[in-house]
Amino acid sequence: MAAVQAPQVNSALPELSYEQVPETDYELDWADLATLDLSLFDTSGGKERLAQQLFDAIDKIGFFYIINFGLSQEDVDRQFAIGKEFFQLPTEEKLRYRADLENGGYNGYKPLGLREIRPGIQDNTEIYNIPKFIPELERQHPDIINAYREDIERFARHISENVAGKLLVLLAIVLELPEDFFLEKHRYNERSDCHLRYMKYHHRTPEQNAALENVWVKGHTDFGSLTLLFRQPVAALQVRTPEGQWKHVKPYPGSITVNLADSLEFLTNGFLKSSIHRVVAPPPDQADIDRLGVLYFVRPEDDVKLTPIKSAVLEKLGYTKTSDESVVGITAGEWVKARVKKGVAKGQVRSEQKEEEIIAGKSAKYYD
Repeated sequence: MAAVQAPQVNSALPELSYEQVPETDYELDWADLATLDLSLFDTSGGKERLAQQLFDAIDKIGFFYIINFGLSQEDVDRQFAIGKEFFQLPTEEKLRYRADLENGGYNGYKPLGLREIRPGIQDNTEIYNIPKFIPELERQHPDIINAYREDIERFARHISENVAGKLLVLLAIVLELPEDFFLEKHRYNERSDCHLRYMKYHHRTPEQNAALENVWVKGHTDFGSLTLLFRQPVAALQVRTPEGQWKHVKPYPGSITVNLADSLEFLTNGFLKSSIHRVVAPPPDQADIDRLGVLYFVRPEDDVKLTPIKSAVLEKLGYTKTSDESVVGITAGEWVKARVKKGVAKGQVRSEQKEEEIIAGKSAKYYD
């Protein structure tokens, strides 16, 4: 796995600054999640120790933290600052870069209030997705993104190569597969829907939160392989435990929160479980704060078939019989595009949905 230089600021540009908001003073019901120290990856026996730790983590809940991932807090905060600048643009300017959501395209801008999440209540999120920096995925961006493109690309490539790449190696070790098994399905220079995301949740009034029963985004799984969420101090993310309880995910300093997603569950016949999570109204001392996020979504190459793989570990643990025939033959690209299209389809309110057919008989479930 080729090393990628950690991001550095482009000194020719004006320096953007971003100060993270304070954490809540409320003692919430925090999830007990494992923390993987990626600085151990290149030490003697380090990959094996991390793989065992990862096995234990995903066996319990499918969410975990990573630390020492080769980026400084300054590097991370610069991306938050770029996202903040983008969302301050006039709406008409942002709409010039609207994603082709209705046809399954997720790169570009997703406007505020596009989805009806309760009768008469629209979603409170704005999103800007930046695809991989390869010729096949080039697209137009607003000036703020173009101005800091070099820094954004360096940051995104570092995540792909030196963070996600290491996690994919660890997952291969967990399954007793060649270390490059998943890397070969997630090559940076091949077409896939991997992307860097800036995301803004606009705060809601007490009346709106009451009407929503404090749930902003219903429980769901993510589309691809891995989701990486950079530390977000506004306490709104919850993970669903195997017992069906919702617990808050604590924003530890210097960490990235990682969760497994659909493609890995399909490829491993349900052994690697796509993590169920939701977004709720934050505690009272953060209720008036807009929740800004920086995320990276790792997804397989578009033409990767989501048919279960063969692994000695899966055989040993009994994950050999295809548990979901409806997924056989679907490609990663087809799954993502179909889920994106369904996400903006008009007609059914998300709060009323428990399950929704996505493509070829394969459904996605939503959780209260």
